[in-house]
Amino acid sequence: MRVAAVSLSALTLFAISGCPKTAEPESAAGSQGWTYPQARQSDQVDEHHGVQVPDPYRWMEDPDAEETRAWIDAENELTFGYLAEVPQRQAIRDRIEKLWTYEQFGQPAKHAGRYYYFHNDGTWNHSKLYVTDSLDADAVVLLDPNAWSEDGTVALSGTSVSESGRYMAYGRADGGSDWNTWTVLDLASGEKLDDTLEWVKFSGASWAHDDSGFFYSRYPEPENPLEQVNVNQKLYFHAVGTDQSEDQLVYENLEQPEWGYSGGVTDDGETLVIHIWQGTEQKNRVYLEDLTVPGWDVKPLLDDFDAEYSLLGNDGDTLYFKTNLDAPKGKVIAIDASQPAREHWVELLPQTEHVLEGISLVGGHFVATYLEDAHSAVRIFDLEGQLVREVELPGLGSVGGFGGEPDDAETFYTFSSYADPSSIYSYDVASGESGLWKRPEVDFDPEDYVTEQVFYPSKDGTQVPMFITHRKDVEPSAETPTLLYGYGGFNIALSPWFSVSRLQWMEMGGIYAVANLRGGGEYGEEWHEAGTKLNKQNVFDDFAAAGEYLIANGYTSTPKLAIMGGSNGGLLVGASILQRPDLWGAGIAAVGVMDMLRYHLFTIGWAWASDYGTVDDSPEMFEYLLGYSPVHSCKEGVAYPATLITTADHDDRVVPAHSFKYAAALQGAQAGPEPILIRIETRAGHSSGKPKSMRIDEAADLWAFLVRELGVDVPYPRNPTPGAEIGEPR
Repeated sequence: MRVAAVSLSALTLFAISGCPKTAEPESAAGSQGWTYPQARQSDQVDEHHGVQVPDPYRWMEDPDAEETRAWIDAENELTFGYLAEVPQRQAIRDRIEKLWTYEQFGQPAKHAGRYYYFHNDGTWNHSKLYVTDSLDADAVVLLDPNAWSEDGTVALSGTSVSESGRYMAYGRADGGSDWNTWTVLDLASGEKLDDTLEWVKFSGASWAHDDSGFFYSRYPEPENPLEQVNVNQKLYFHAVGTDQSEDQLVYENLEQPEWGYSGGVTDDGETLVIHIWQGTEQKNRVYLEDLTVPGWDVKPLLDDFDAEYSLLGNDGDTLYFKTNLDAPKGKVIAIDASQPAREHWVELLPQTEHVLEGISLVGGHFVATYLEDAHSAVRIFDLEGQLVREVELPGLGSVGGFGGEPDDAETFYTFSSYADPSSIYSYDVASGESGLWKRPEVDFDPEDYVTEQVFYPSKDGTQVPMFITHRKDVEPSAETPTLLYGYGGFNIALSPWFSVSRLQWMEMGGIYAVANLRGGGEYGEEWHEAGTKLNKQNVFDDFAAAGEYLIANGYTSTPKLAIMGGSNGGLLVGASILQRPDLWGAGIAAVGVMDMLRYHLFTIGWAWASDYGTVDDSPEMFEYLLGYSPVHSCKEGVAYPATLITTADHDDRVVPAHSFKYAAALQGAQAGPEPILIRIETRAGHSSGKPKSMRIDEAADLWAFLVRELGVDVPYPRNPTPGAEIGEPR
């Protein structure tokens, strides 16, 4: 079955000589001399369960208001002025651009006898989509997102090839938005058809096997696309060559506005399998539509939100599912749609001690990827559930791929680790032989780096794993700059993966540490739930314990230790800075969820309640959220570490007001000598779709900030004519 997966998932100081000041006529001077842009405090007060809670920066929730725009401009002037005066900033940018300028390939996918893959020569903002009859032959460009906008901010967001290979449906995202516009390409002629589908979000496209059209999900047209709550998604069928207004409604449930739908056609083309989701909780329903009968008559197969059920494929009426029902680490079952009662279910792959992270049905076998202490292991099983073999991997790292059709003899996978760029391998399912297809050539030697995995005790004694990577010639000490990264939420596991920007941090002599916190998916649903709702403090405690471990074991010290995270990880950093200001030397909080009392009132925020809970749940939940909500936890008179907050002015997933409010509150509370800065990107969204040039600029700014605040001895030349003598590391 081919359908794009839904991912929801998902935010006073000492003025060094010459430090730039905002040009705003009105400003707020910190206790140590820094001057921040004026952030007006209104008298807005909300009542929750009888408790009055001020929200003085409510006006920041409108990113297009004149007052907000003036504040954004002034904050950016301050931040970019600070960064421009870091003497090594240009050299840092030049080096990361060189590292990033390498030829990259995506995994090939075979459809109707032809191979499709992405390729970037290393200089393009976006990869181009190619097609070829053979991987040994020349390929032609199908889609070039670089031609869609001058600044590179319009990106390809999804593709789906029809059964015969005649058409391709593809989505485009403008300015990093989660809102996508889908259209259709005639693959024979190369002509873009007039089909235009708007207000598509969290949806792929799945073709009917006669190529007449495809199934997709969309929301009603919103009045305010940036902030309006996303509810009442509906599942449609779009016939090729028709206007969207003529699309056929396949399924909706107006009594359940929070339900979302992902429809996929089975490999035999006879059944539409509808996964019904509600928020980011790992539970869904499954409904079926018989495509051999005219009209729409959707019927439930699994009608309880009691577990996750992910369809792997089918053999006639037998449907294969990955599920966590009574198996928090995952298993595989077979359900006969003609007799779906649970007593007829067959368990094919039972739960093991390791998390079943992913599984596919390809080449007549199940290809199962397990997480073993947060790194990948792959095993091949026959359709009866018998182990055939283990796939030998290049080392300790992460694997992705193994997609294809049930009768495909060949599949592809990618292997990556912290110091090993993503190499792509072909895999013969019958013989078990892997063959290297593409290995990137990045301007560094992987042999110069080493990764170790350690386990450390959290506050309550729970053992938490952490990966630590650095150059082999770096002798860790109290003077070693160290970056600790974390996420800790939504059942997402952080396994070893390659990043050019992280490579540069290590190349500069830094240690890169990744803590596998509770709330993630490293050890299954129990590990996930141990970091959710009234257990969320465990995540912050795990993170603090990681920092304490690094210091106690001689890797670094507080003045040299920085923390970083994005989205839910931005919340992690935002809260950790406030809870343990004594532990960190600096923090970078990217696109974070920072207002825990109002997050559920914007766009898809309500879907995160399965991890966070909301203020409306109970007085106890309200008090718990208020207790760690970063926007509400800034305390005047506290010396906080240097902090860089990053967001985009039109992020329509974690709306920028989270970061705006947090920055204003933290700037107003700061009593120490360290800067509190916010970097606000324009023409960008939550994270996806950013052009390469924008990502390089952002990475250079992050490292320039840490170089200055942690006192990193950068092995690059200084700017020949720095703007002022204020860039000395300290």
